[in-house]
Amino acid sequence: MITKEMIIGQVLREYPQTAEVFLALGMHCLGCPSATMESVEGAAITHGKDPDQLVNELNRIAAQ
Repeated sequence: MITKEMIIGQVLREYPQTAEVFLALGMHCLGCPSATMESVEGAAITHGKDPDQLVNELNRIAAQ
């Protein structure tokens, strides 16, 4: 299960299919240093998206 506190890099390692969600959000540098340090919540806020909504979307894709 993906949480707001998880680091983006961790999410991508465990659930690679979630990359499409991050890309749709405008995060095109999934391999850059910020992906290894930024939380899902931080990314959501940076990109103007509700963190809970992003987590729900990531978990939906991860479950497929």
